[in-house]
Amino acid sequence: MIQITALPAFTDNYIWLLQDPATRHCAVVDPGDAAPVQDWLAANPGWVLTDILITHHHHDHVGGVEQLKKATDAKVYGPASENIPARDVALNDGDHVTVLGHDFDVIAVPGHTLGHIAYYHSGLLFCGDTLFAAGCGRLFEGTPQQMHTSLSRLAALPEATQVYCTHEYTLSNLRFAAAVEPGNPDTLERLATVTRQREAGVITLPSTVALEKRTNPFLRTGETSVKEKADERTGTDNSRPDMVFAALRAWKDTF
Repeated sequence: MIQITALPAFTDNYIWLLQDPATRHCAVVDPGDAAPVQDWLAANPGWVLTDILITHHHHDHVGGVEQLKKATDAKVYGPASENIPARDVALNDGDHVTVLGHDFDVIAVPGHTLGHIAYYHSGLLFCGDTLFAAGCGRLFEGTPQQMHTSLSRLAALPEATQVYCTHEYTLSNLRFAAAVEPGNPDTLERLATVTRQREAGVITLPSTVALEKRTNPFLRTGETSVKEKADERTGTDNSRPDMVFAALRAWKDTF
């Protein structure tokens, strides 16, 4: 059984630490800073970092990789088409990797970056900056069509899947979601809950695929209420879900 711990980094990043208590081996996802990982290892003697999983090339996700690799000789996995420091294994869509004795599926999710990948294992999703709690990543390299397709792939995973994204953006994302769907009771309820959590300094992750499908406007582009809001914003008929997505993403960029 994998245990998962959030290691806060920078102002709003989370480095996910995966632990196997039986072997005392651990892995990390997207260590943008080596210090939180090394601090945890120092505070928990006997644990060995064996694997480093990278979703995309941005510095706040890879900045600590080389230092951790040098200190632990952990195996580094990352997308094949991006420049990942100290990468040992280059991954493409449909590949499988064994981490802590468990098989993870590699899912290509271009949009935030062109080579972005996600890792999925038995109800656990590590999706970097593609799918956020109640939101999605900015389109730095990909097109709205690519990102819409990527989000649709993730939304098709089992509804109980736990979503481990890498930023604490939930509250601001829900404020936008409430602007898109002011009549969605699930969104309003989640906004109230997350507001209380953040006031108490409580982490809002992981989410679930089911919760995202009920409250994340970027996964609800097929809903009439969401389309009507997008049409209102653009003054045009956004006739396809990917067009609705594009309108929402452009709005969120300036929200």
